[in-house]
Amino acid sequence: MASTLEEDFTCPMCTDIFKDPVVLSCSHSFCKACLQQCWDTNGSRECPVCRRRSSREHPLSNVVLKNLVETFLQERSQTASAGSEVLCILHSEKLKLFCLDDKQPVCVVCRDSKQHTNHKFQPVDEAISDLTEELKIRLETLQKKLNVFEKAKRTSDQIAEHIKTQAQNTERKMKEEFEKLHQFLRDEEAARTAALREEEEQKSQMMKEKIEKMSREISSLSDTIRVIEEKMRAEDDTFLQYTPQDPERVSGALINVAKHLGNLKFRVWEKMQEIVQYTPVSLDPNTAHPCLILSEDLTSVRHDEWQQLPDNPERFDEAASVLGSEGFNSGAYCWDVEVGENTWWFVGVMTESLQRKGNYASESGHWCVYYKDGEYRAGSPPQPPTLLTVKQKLQRITVQLDWDRGELSFFDPDNNTHIHTLTHTFTERVFPYFGNGCKLSPLRMLPHNHTDLIQHNHTVLIQHNPTVLIQHNHTDLIQHNPTVLIQHNPTVLIQHNPTDLIQYNPTDLIQHNHCLHPA
Repeated sequence: MASTLEEDFTCPMCTDIFKDPVVLSCSHSFCKACLQQCWDTNGSRECPVCRRRSSREHPLSNVVLKNLVETFLQERSQTASAGSEVLCILHSEKLKLFCLDDKQPVCVVCRDSKQHTNHKFQPVDEAISDLTEELKIRLETLQKKLNVFEKAKRTSDQIAEHIKTQAQNTERKMKEEFEKLHQFLRDEEAARTAALREEEEQKSQMMKEKIEKMSREISSLSDTIRVIEEKMRAEDDTFLQYTPQDPERVSGALINVAKHLGNLKFRVWEKMQEIVQYTPVSLDPNTAHPCLILSEDLTSVRHDEWQQLPDNPERFDEAASVLGSEGFNSGAYCWDVEVGENTWWFVGVMTESLQRKGNYASESGHWCVYYKDGEYRAGSPPQPPTLLTVKQKLQRITVQLDWDRGELSFFDPDNNTHIHTLTHTFTERVFPYFGNGCKLSPLRMLPHNHTDLIQHNHTVLIQHNPTVLIQHNHTDLIQHNPTVLIQHNPTVLIQHNPTDLIQYNPTDLIQHNHCLHPA
């Protein structure tokens, strides 16, 4: 029965089940595409079966036949689904072949049909095997990509959470530091107010005593005047022997206002330096390896247990390293590091572009001196390390970078000896670079005092606070950078050494200080 129906629903031209059937006036039906192709080829609108000419350019759709075909295909598909094997929906044959061109299973009848002319075929079993392997490879690639995205999302979630923690901790520490400054100012205000009150009390008491003394002297002088007047009336000349003293003039009785208010802010700031330190290098916690713990003021680093930190791109993930927060691409800089009893450390500089993930020990872009296994060496990859000789075990090490001259020098500040100098033509920004592989002792960045800072880096300090530096040493600063100082305070500098400054740039000086030399 199914075979008979299939014959009734088969197009006489393509011998396949009707697709979008149309009917001619002679009652013959064809696939719309098959009939149109035949007409286009022959150039005439004839019935391919009876050769009767059709009067219609566009034949009518055979809706009844179309519905019957759809019903037949649905029933056959359901019958095939209920069986043990999937059958071809067009020919009810087993799908034993796989068309490599159309990428779909077909039966032997489909293979011989016009639809698959010149196509390549493969047994279904082989195709399933090949496609399964190909699909596995694609799935592995997709799974790897999924893992990458999941890992990136976890990292992003960690970073988002870490941002909140960082903000809270930073705000807390800022408030603590400002509270120290506020407390210092409150204490300083109280001390200076107390000094003013003490001076007020002392001088008020002094004036009170002076006034009381003068009151007594006035009373005594009044009595003396009466006595003299009486003796004058009695013609007694003994009054001529009396010579009264002038009242004692009070000197220094007023409050020394200048002592309390003169340069008040500067003198308070100057005293504040006793509790404030300047450290030339602050460590960047966003670059620190998870096993390194930084102090709250970002001046020391110790090696400890692994922390749960986000794997952001800036962070070292293999080497126990950390960078300074500020990079340099010109100028000269210097910083001191206390290494103490640490048995495995390194200090130096690293380029901004050097990859911080994985093992970069043999890659160029970092220069350092390191101490390990009781030996000091200088590293400048890809060159082999250089064994160094020191007079005594280092407790501190000074790192001096001259970016412009391409020199990185190391010194022992305890005995003022040069350890080693590495040379390289720097072409990009470099950052201070530190490593700590020992839990015994932290590495600590040491603060600088004013004198050391001026000797180490005039330019940065001039820009930071030229007033203090001008007062510290006019001559050195004028020689180092008179332009910046002229712009900052030409009056002070002209008073210090007008000859040198006029020789340097008289135009600027005239413009900056024309009021001192009116026309």
